Amino acid sequence: MRDPFRNPFPASDASRHAIWQMLVERDIDAFLAADWSRVAGDFVEDGFIGIDGRREASPDKWRLAFPSLSAYREEWLRQARDFAGQSFAEDTRKAIFTTTTLEDIEIGGDLALARKKFDGSLSRSDGTIDILKWQTLYYCRRHEGRWKISGFTGYLPNPMGTA
Repeated sequence: MRDPFRNPFPASDASRHAIWQMLVERDIDAFLAADWSRVAGDFVEDGFIGIDGRREASPDKWRLAFPSLSAYREEWLRQARDFAGQSFAEDTRKAIFTTTTLEDIEIGGDLALARKKFDGSLSRSDGTIDILKWQTLYYCRRHEGRWKISGFTGYLPNPMGTA
């Protein structure tokens, strides 16, 4: 059984190991703390672009929701603060780690494509369940000596071809 807290990439695979730490562990912990400062250094601001797939399989329905890092930061903070104000019946950190998979990172020189997937749920205190089922393609590049996010196409169906 997969340990959701364990980086699947050994330290000897330094690039993939670092990208997983950035996109999974640091991202989840920062989101749960609603603390952008924990991930602010993980982004390349110049030329950043974020596409919202709107959980739609057709690219015709995708939108340029984040034409800048500041636009994405504001939405990220809005979502994190909203999440922090909700009440759950389980350990949210454990549930999100269990739901998250990042095992496919393609590297070409100083560029990388990481495929992060969510497939699971979170139980709320009121007995309802939030379904977490989408995926994001992250575009990363080595910038200022380390891997950073330069953009993404996110909120895509998981698996693709479904809505």
